Amino acid sequence: MLGIDDTGVWLAYVLCLISAVLCVIYGAINWNRGDEPVEPADRQWAADEQKQEAEL
Repeated sequence: MLGIDDTGVWLAYVLCLISAVLCVIYGAINWNRGDEPVEPADRQWAADEQKQEAEL
């Protein structure tokens, strides 16, 4: 089949193609799902990062 005699190699090609198709489908489904709400801990972390960068 397509000049590939070994079943293992043929199976690897098929699984790679199936994996790529599943990744595209997953990306299309979750394209504009939206962001998670910003938590107060996230804001505190960002403020700490800015403070540390300013000190450098």
